Amino acid sequence: MTEELTVLYEDNHIIVVLKPQNMPCCEDSTGDMDLLTQIKEHIKVKENKPGNVYVGLVHRLDRVTGGVMVYAKSSKAASRLSEQIRSGDFEKKYLTVVCGTPKEERAVLTDYMKKNPVNNMVYVCPPTVEGSKRAELEYVTVGKCGDLTLLLVTLHTGRTHQIRVQMAHNGTPVYGDMRYGGDKAVKGKIALWSTSLGIFHPVSKEKMVFKIQPPIAKPWNLFNINDDILIYD
Repeated sequence: MTEELTVLYEDNHIIVVLKPQNMPCCEDSTGDMDLLTQIKEHIKVKENKPGNVYVGLVHRLDRVTGGVMVYAKSSKAASRLSEQIRSGDFEKKYLTVVCGTPKEERAVLTDYMKKNPVNNMVYVCPPTVEGSKRAELEYVTVGKCGDLTLLLVTLHTGRTHQIRVQMAHNGTPVYGDMRYGGDKAVKGKIALWSTSLGIFHPVSKEKMVFKIQPPIAKPWNLFNINDDILIYD
């Protein structure tokens, strides 16, 4: 059964939605219902549009990751949002629960990563490796419960599986991420959530920030998560 679309904001240019965990953000080889198709159907019905509906995918989330996403409703909006990503004006913050305690309460992690297209795995590698890409994120510790740590992560680059790979490489894999965490990870639904998205509206240029908290479920419910955490600077 497909989850009902949750719209956080919509106008003639953009639509901001909640991406459920385990739903792809666009069509993939599985053939499962994806968020892009769901949004197209929503617009088609709501605006009574015949034929194909344009919806632009400007950024991605891993299938296992949930949280806030923005899609463009025109090619002009898509182009302007993509330019914000390139210029660094597209602000993405995530909450994640990791296994163990990072060496530092707050740090910037910089690594070089390369994707293996055969197994769709991403690896940290030396910067001299051909095809490697620089990956940078900043995290701050915002909660602690036993052997689990709640982090607020700000992405400075947008690499495939970036948070999962960098946190595992740092010795603190994401909760539930058996793919990269191995024996160090706790089995369960992956605890990685796109919690805040900041953009400049592609037409009005107004700064807009959309926030959504993770579901009230384990391991999120082990921590006191509130709006104060989401604006931590």
